[in-house]
Amino acid sequence: MERLVSVELLRRRVRRPKPAADAPDRGILSVADRRRRGVRITTRASHTVLLVSLIVVGLGPILWLAKSAVTPTQDTLRQPLALWPNGIDLENLVTAWTRVEIDRYFANTVLLALGVWAVQVLVATTAGYALSVLRPKYGKAIVGLVLATLFVPSIVLLVPLYLTIVDPPLVGQSLINSFWAVWLPAGANAFNVLLVMRFFDGLPREVFEAARMDGAGPYRLFWSIVVPMSRPVIGVVSVFAIIGAWKDFLWPMLVLKDPAVQPLSVRLPQLQQFIELDVFLAALAISTVIPVVLFLVFQRLFLNGAGLGGAVKG
Repeated sequence: MERLVSVELLRRRVRRPKPAADAPDRGILSVADRRRRGVRITTRASHTVLLVSLIVVGLGPILWLAKSAVTPTQDTLRQPLALWPNGIDLENLVTAWTRVEIDRYFANTVLLALGVWAVQVLVATTAGYALSVLRPKYGKAIVGLVLATLFVPSIVLLVPLYLTIVDPPLVGQSLINSFWAVWLPAGANAFNVLLVMRFFDGLPREVFEAARMDGAGPYRLFWSIVVPMSRPVIGVVSVFAIIGAWKDFLWPMLVLKDPAVQPLSVRLPQLQQFIELDVFLAALAISTVIPVVLFLVFQRLFLNGAGLGGAVKG
């Protein structure tokens, strides 16, 4: 009898399923397939080819531009893929910065990007805060209207927006050849508003309720609670705003007709026919420095999902 009970207990232990935590990760290839030498070699080779392809496609143009910026024109035309067959010419960067006056247009681009960044962050955070945290009576209707603007092509709004800049209401003076002509329209970015609003929807409401019980008003709640908890999404919006303003061409070309206030994206194509190829490529390389540095600095914010750790205890 005892033997039968022992056999039954042994059967139950054998049939008992493994815990979910101990189960191996399932994918296209099973564990047995990965142990096979041919499958393992093929998988590693495909991963290597894919990685090299991504590096060539993504970094290839930037690396070639950096090489061509310090390469003489004749070497670039004769051997475009060779690494400095006749040496490096750093004079291209100096010429692009001084004789072509890249420093002036570079400063204009920085001012435009900073203004666009400030306006977009201000509008996106305040609008997202009002729609997500304050939740007005007709908030859903407003969200629907903001979402509907994403379906309108930007080229359709070009003429009305230009006429508004030429004769803005309540101002009485044209904004043409003024940085405000680029800064103010940049705030009407529905994508950023919806992005920030959805991020605010995921913030813990317990923190808001605790702040209100401590006497915090709407402005104090926004500045002291919501903004410090929203650094990841503010970083994402900042990168989108600065890179978008840095590469924008059509709208600055229409409203900034004076060369003294034009950014690099508008001025460089106009100067191409008057300068040498190597100097032009050096100017392009200088204009790409800021976007690349910004991406390298803020890239971690795109994947930073642990920024709210410790906001709520217990």
